[in-house]
Amino acid sequence: MPDLSLGSAQGRRVVFVTVLASGMALLDGTVVNVALRPIGVELDASLAELQWVVNAYMLALASLILVGGSLGDRLGRRRVFLVGVAWFAVASLGCGLAQTASQLIVARGIQGIGGALLTPGSLALIQASLSPDDRPRGIGIWSAWSGVAAAVGPLLGGWIIQAVSWRWVFLINVPVAVVIIVLGLRHVPESGGSARETRPHFDVVGAALGVVALGGITFALIQGGWLPLAVGLLGMAAFLLVERRSPAPMLPLELFADRTFTAANLVTLVVYGALGALMFFLILQLQVVAGYSPLAAGLATVPFTVLMLIFSPRVGALMRRTGPRLLMALGPAIASGGVALLAGVTFDASYVRDVLPGVVVFGAGITLMVTPLTATVLAAVDDARAGIASGINNAVARGASLLAVAALPAMVGLAGDDYEQPGVFDTGYRAAMWWCAGLLLAGAVLAAVLVPSRRAIEVRAAESSATAGGRAAEPERPEP
Repeated sequence: MPDLSLGSAQGRRVVFVTVLASGMALLDGTVVNVALRPIGVELDASLAELQWVVNAYMLALASLILVGGSLGDRLGRRRVFLVGVAWFAVASLGCGLAQTASQLIVARGIQGIGGALLTPGSLALIQASLSPDDRPRGIGIWSAWSGVAAAVGPLLGGWIIQAVSWRWVFLINVPVAVVIIVLGLRHVPESGGSARETRPHFDVVGAALGVVALGGITFALIQGGWLPLAVGLLGMAAFLLVERRSPAPMLPLELFADRTFTAANLVTLVVYGALGALMFFLILQLQVVAGYSPLAAGLATVPFTVLMLIFSPRVGALMRRTGPRLLMALGPAIASGGVALLAGVTFDASYVRDVLPGVVVFGAGITLMVTPLTATVLAAVDDARAGIASGINNAVARGASLLAVAALPAMVGLAGDDYEQPGVFDTGYRAAMWWCAGLLLAGAVLAAVLVPSRRAIEVRAAESSATAGGRAAEPERPEP
């Protein structure tokens, strides 16, 4: 297996390519928020259709990202990663050319499939390509820039919408994808992939049931109705049963026997649910109620971006001294205070007085949490399962955002064209912010109680590195 130094040219290129690709996918998960109102006006979309513009992407990503991780581990991580990048680019073209809300929703779902193929591979390639000593720094850089890509989405989207059109929010992905493919083929080494005779049967039934489960639950939350909810819950039960009995499960349930892995994913569930809902509501609140332009609404999140960019790599170094538990508990607790401040954003809100303090406090908290969370998930498994571990954690994060965006509007009394009625939306927004603050506090408590001590994490990481070293000494398996 590759054992590249982060100080080498190829090591830096691996990180650059994977960050660029994951950033492209993450950016499209957030950039669309700032485009929702212009999309709604041009395509005459309802609030439910705008929720689907966000959630069609998140549904495909969350339900199929495990497939992406599994395929990368089996067929080669670089191969599946680059296929995902190409798929994402074609679907982005479809999004940019959509003429109706329905066409855009379908294209967004197809785009999410590409995201599901490339996202787990981006982090798994870093884990598999870099030397054990350089992986924490590599993960820190990946976390920083990927987080920045997600956070800069509203800013970039606002500028593109005002300068050109919301359509170019999607069309810009096409040339970026071409650059990623060219650099990936030249500089990223292949990893993963088993010999054809030892490759297990792929879990098609599990993948299909995962889509049914999340799709049914999401449809019920957005559109209402007991039948889709029942279908989703039955699909979830069947999915877990199939995964338990399958000889080659898409979701190896035994991974959750590890306390560290389970704890990190529980924290991910509640924190990323809050993060997804916050971005959905805040950007609309700034435009609909506070009267901000799309560009101004995007600029409002710049401090969050700056904090992620500057401090995420330093958080990786800090984690070496403190262990992950303290930072994973402290980060969401601080972020909840930021959300409480943002609950005060209302009509004619002053940026400096009403928006900036909340964004800074929220960004500081999330920055403290992201790198320790990512490193903890990967430290809980051996390198051979890095792809599926990354896929599971990404699925949990995207699924949490998906369900939060689907559920919260109805929970706070918003529907139909309420996003065009400032007084009604303002009331729902404040209620949603307190829900988000509560979720973040729950994440802090879960981390403090369930994440193992620093010593336990260090022992597990040492065992993983020793295992990786043993595998590195084995002869390479032939490509299929």
